[in-house]
Amino acid sequence: MPWPDRLQATFVPAEHAVAFWGPLDLVHAHDLPEGRPGTCRFALPADGRVEPVDVPVRLVDLDTAVPALRALPARSAALGASVLAWRAAARLAEDGDPGELAARLPPAAHAVLNAEETAIMSARAALTRFHQAVATASALRATGLRATPRPYQVRGIAWLRALAAEGGGGVLADDMGLGKTLQAIGLLATRRHPDQRPHLVVCPTSLVGNWLREIQRFAPDTPVIGYHGARRALPEHVAAGTVVVTSYSVLRTDQALRQQHWDTAVFDEAQQLKNPDAQVSRAAAGLTAHARIAMTGTPVENRLTELWSILHVTNPGVLGSRARFRQRFAGPIEQRRSATAAARLNALVGPHLLRRTKSEVAADLPAKQHTTVACTLTAEQARLYTDAVDRAFATGLGSGIARRGRVLALLTALKQICNHPAQYLGENGENGENGERELVGRSGKFDRAVEMLAEIADQGDRALVFTQYRAMGELLCRQLTDTLGGDPVPFLHGGLSLARRDRLVHAFQTDDTAPPVLLLSLRAAGFGLNLTRASHVVHYDRWWNPAVEEQATDRAHRIGQQRTLTVHTLVTGGTIEDHIARLHQTKRALADVVSRDAEAALADLSDADLHSVLELNPGAIA
Repeated sequence: MPWPDRLQATFVPAEHAVAFWGPLDLVHAHDLPEGRPGTCRFALPADGRVEPVDVPVRLVDLDTAVPALRALPARSAALGASVLAWRAAARLAEDGDPGELAARLPPAAHAVLNAEETAIMSARAALTRFHQAVATASALRATGLRATPRPYQVRGIAWLRALAAEGGGGVLADDMGLGKTLQAIGLLATRRHPDQRPHLVVCPTSLVGNWLREIQRFAPDTPVIGYHGARRALPEHVAAGTVVVTSYSVLRTDQALRQQHWDTAVFDEAQQLKNPDAQVSRAAAGLTAHARIAMTGTPVENRLTELWSILHVTNPGVLGSRARFRQRFAGPIEQRRSATAAARLNALVGPHLLRRTKSEVAADLPAKQHTTVACTLTAEQARLYTDAVDRAFATGLGSGIARRGRVLALLTALKQICNHPAQYLGENGENGENGERELVGRSGKFDRAVEMLAEIADQGDRALVFTQYRAMGELLCRQLTDTLGGDPVPFLHGGLSLARRDRLVHAFQTDDTAPPVLLLSLRAAGFGLNLTRASHVVHYDRWWNPAVEEQATDRAHRIGQQRTLTVHTLVTGGTIEDHIARLHQTKRALADVVSRDAEAALADLSDADLHSVLELNPGAIA
């Protein structure tokens, strides 16, 4: 490729910047900001065709680039057409209308390749995104937002603002830990005009306090009201721009929320709306709001109809009726892995869903290291496991709905035995009047977890431990408190008050004297919380869907994490946990293609096939 003899400029949306390239000495000659050095992948002509090329550039943030572009002379022999085009765009940025400028924007001005390196943005799309980014940055400055959003976050706020301005809706589906809350706050803080209505944020109960704190922290000029608890009350008149924060449990039954007209309704952890028949999903769909935004890192956990349900709240009708969606998309994709149906679905959903992964936009985030910790059964566990399987099959599993119930009960029993006999037998693990035995020495997994966590604490590190069972969490708490000494090891679960949960999180994050281990219920604390002080995550027992475990892991693997995060997954070999581990590998390999409900799939197996899955491998015994 012949190197240009004039200075060029290309808008790079992902960096929220303008990249200057070509003869870079001309940057200084024209009093342009020096920016930061980098390399961009552009589509440029070479030998008669267009090819991807790595180009050395100087990246100048838009906040700095726009005034510098405006100050450039209208004509200069040293400035390429792309620079002059962005000069014109910068001078029109306040108007935000691409107009006839799109026809004059040369390819070099918008030569950034897409992820597949198959296309570049159109000129009109580049100008629209440029204007949206400039207007968003200006609006954020006017609100006094006390944060410096990353480039991809500014892009996210601009995307949300465009949806809200049109009175539409969409799903912000960034990876967990990429700051969806800050992006939503940026949207709400910039929509405070007197003629607009108040906003509503709906989130899990455990996150109400977090939302109130984050709004006060990042947008202190934005009025905020917490609407939860038995004594909740809305003012007779809620001022425009005020943010009302409530929970899904309140939304489910509260009439006052449905009587209020909202400007923007934000649904955090929107996988709560994945069942379209649930009362909370119907309540969300029934709200009166100018714009509706769902936020979730996992818009699909098990079935594609979950995506339909969420979009039915934010963009009703865009995917057609549920029956039609199943016929056109869910059936072909889930049952036949149809690439054609998947492409059609992506095309329909694309304008209404913004998804960025950590690898794409947060390369500076420390890595996650996954390790599987193989555990063995004690003789007691092996006996209980074998007895449970033999008894279930000897009694008979039946058929239909009754069979599914019995299979689920058996699976639960086997998972509890793998955890600890005391959980399965309903013991509390204390020696005393009931004659119950000590916990140590009865479960290979339990003993290994306690050893690991003691080592982590001795190294001065902190760890999160997730379990799906409250009873198991309490057993671990008791033993870890005994082993580590000091204050009782805390356990965050659904039975705690909101204030108590907040205190546990705050202590773990900020108090050097607090215990170095925090136990958490997978469902109560698997989303929304910021626990970046932990450098280890332990998954004590397995959930069927890897996305649920990943949500939990990302309580620590998110912006603010400074160290590599080690994720320890405990698996008892030769048991049902081995089957779950294989299932996870399959689901991850299928990526965006959704698998069937694993428990239902097991129930559909013949007795012989099911027995072969569940029977104990003798090599699992210590």
